[in-house]
Amino acid sequence: MKAKFGVDSFIWSENFSEKDLWIIPKAKELGFETLDIAIAHPETFPTAKVKNEVDKTGIEVVTTTTLNEKTNLISSREKVRKRGVESLKLAVDINYELGSALLGGVNYAAWGYRTGKPRTEDEWKWGTDAMREAAAYAKEKGDLIIAVEPVNRFETHFLNIAEDGVRYCKEVGTGNMKVHLDCFHMIREELSIKGAVQTCGKEYLGYVHVCENNRGIPGTGLVPWEEFFTAIKKIGYTGSLVIESFDPSFEELNRLCSIWRQFASSGEELAVKGLANLKAIAGKI
Repeated sequence: MKAKFGVDSFIWSENFSEKDLWIIPKAKELGFETLDIAIAHPETFPTAKVKNEVDKTGIEVVTTTTLNEKTNLISSREKVRKRGVESLKLAVDINYELGSALLGGVNYAAWGYRTGKPRTEDEWKWGTDAMREAAAYAKEKGDLIIAVEPVNRFETHFLNIAEDGVRYCKEVGTGNMKVHLDCFHMIREELSIKGAVQTCGKEYLGYVHVCENNRGIPGTGLVPWEEFFTAIKKIGYTGSLVIESFDPSFEELNRLCSIWRQFASSGEELAVKGLANLKAIAGKI
């Protein structure tokens, strides 16, 4: 299969800021076609300077973002949910200014927020109502896709599997919602890698992170890559396949993701070796 591989800015930086502009040309230099810029704090993101570098480099850009307990769309407090909607609207504005066609990530609830019990009907309504406002705002401005990332049970109790994600997109109902699949989370929560892809189908699979089961070098662990690539080829997915991992020196991210050991001498080495492995596997499909 012909695949378009990308890399996440988390490979190099925990909080993308002006000092990280060099990452944009570096990603292209290393052979990646897409750069996923993780927007940790939309309110301080250096949009104009990033756009200038993106335009000079000519690399495709998408973004991901996460919410926190102050912007949690499933909070019982209306004030918190409203802040979450405003944060998403700001991220939407950033995407349009950058020329990005997609905003993915844990953008539907506070990342790492768990109540100690299964999600409730109230949480579902709060979350979908809030996202509907943000998604409608995105749709009014253009064709931006908002893709929700189901993550493992240790990072959220809200969306864990592809089926959850598709149901959520349908409930929001704005037509610009899709699912963001990540192999790291899929191998923990799904009954079938192929089945998860089929559940999304061409209509709802909007974005993919190609991460190994231990967040190490893709192609060296337990993820059944041939099965996964075959499945996405069969449904006609043509979007980016982005490598994401984190450095043990990070602080906030490592607490959330439980990254305690190194799988390569640097994040860059992990990404480059993973790219070579995944290209070789995808080339057989």
